[in-house]
Amino acid sequence: MYSTQMLIAGQPAPMHGPAFERANPASGKPVNRLTGASPADASAAADAAAAAFAPWSRTGPGMRRDLLLRAEQLMHAREEAIVAAMQAELGAAIGWARFNIHVATGILRECAALTTAITGRTLPSDIPGLTAMTHRRPCGVILSIAPWNGPVILAARAIAMPLACGNTVVLKGSELCPQTHRLVVDCFIDAGLPAGVLNYVVNAPEDAAAVVVTLIAHPAVRRVNFTGSSHVGRIIAEQAGRHLKPCLLELGGKSPLIVLEDADIEEAAHAACFGAFINSGQVCMATDRILVDERVADRFVASLRQRAAALSVGDGRHAQLGPLAMAGAADRLADLVAEAVALGAQCVLQAPRDGQIFGPVILDRVTPAMRIYHEESFGPIAPISRFTTVEQAIAMANDSPYGLAASVFGRDIGRALALASQLDAGNRHINMATVHDQPHMPFGGLKDSGYGRFNGPEAIAEFTDTCLTTLRTEPAAHYPF
Repeated sequence: MYSTQMLIAGQPAPMHGPAFERANPASGKPVNRLTGASPADASAAADAAAAAFAPWSRTGPGMRRDLLLRAEQLMHAREEAIVAAMQAELGAAIGWARFNIHVATGILRECAALTTAITGRTLPSDIPGLTAMTHRRPCGVILSIAPWNGPVILAARAIAMPLACGNTVVLKGSELCPQTHRLVVDCFIDAGLPAGVLNYVVNAPEDAAAVVVTLIAHPAVRRVNFTGSSHVGRIIAEQAGRHLKPCLLELGGKSPLIVLEDADIEEAAHAACFGAFINSGQVCMATDRILVDERVADRFVASLRQRAAALSVGDGRHAQLGPLAMAGAADRLADLVAEAVALGAQCVLQAPRDGQIFGPVILDRVTPAMRIYHEESFGPIAPISRFTTVEQAIAMANDSPYGLAASVFGRDIGRALALASQLDAGNRHINMATVHDQPHMPFGGLKDSGYGRFNGPEAIAEFTDTCLTTLRTEPAAHYPF
């Protein structure tokens, strides 16, 4: 049983919001009891970050780089504790938990390398004797809101790049995994981060709106980065807009995987199985639509079914797929499946359900009349639709408000690239799963999947302000009076 404490100005801080529990989604037994942050507590965290900003923003890139590399080493050393927390709070499969740490440590290494890539440029001027230059400077306090589904990856991503750019951070963790997020925070703190540079709060579910509104409105908060649902992303963007504060939003997805008639069917089925069922489908870029050429559809469905049926489902300590983390998620998925079948979809595979443990489902001949065709399932459902022409496949792939990731499978690489270039997705892959991300590659979506880019040099622009400086070295001769 955990009893997670919040962190403000480098010290464990008592909170004044409602108390709440987090239960293991498989057993239903409480695994964490804590008192959530109140809006006043959240404001105190932002105050602490504001007080720490000036000295931290003046640190050199070498100091920030060394600290991030020490945090990476600590995360490796504490892998077993982090895995245990993910399993307790989320029921996470051990492979998924270890994968989180693998990716998160890569993010820390990449952000450490980028501390010396925060550069400016010199600009030509029409005025003799005038030199113009730009530089990027830290914004101030960053509000980072991390979700539960990839808790180590997404918390590390929300913290590391803002720190690398010289900002201070308030991390609002998830009430579904408060201990997991606290362990990530501790890697930075114990690496030697000065007090107040990183602060950590978690609120009870009923206080979420009040805490977020308070943090966004705080005068010291200058940027917001959020990973989560498109519904909540809209609310955060609206609140930030009222205060003229930019957001970086990575939101929901309904990622298509297109299988052309010349594809390697076994490889496509392998990628679809991974993309649809990794972490029980609880991934923003999960393969949530599979579009298959009618000529090879039967072969593809048979191969996917064989692979999915072999997956083990149950307690995440022993199975490849653990339970669904959110209460009510299994009921919602069951409704989506039942409606699709009632409207004519063929249920190729449906594992027995046991509470929050929901095994892989494959639905063939899904049509736009069904909710599963349009709605993000965020669960282990693989909806398959068939097409007869490439033009139809492109139209079906783009027939969604989302635009996060997409994949195309085909042996004719030029044709596959041409098709991919027409897809509304921020991340497009050829002969690879939709679930793919590397720390040095920009990641983000189009349309309702959000805006801005995490990862790589592109993320520097999200967490710095560009400023212009001019320097005159000759007497002015251009003033009109």
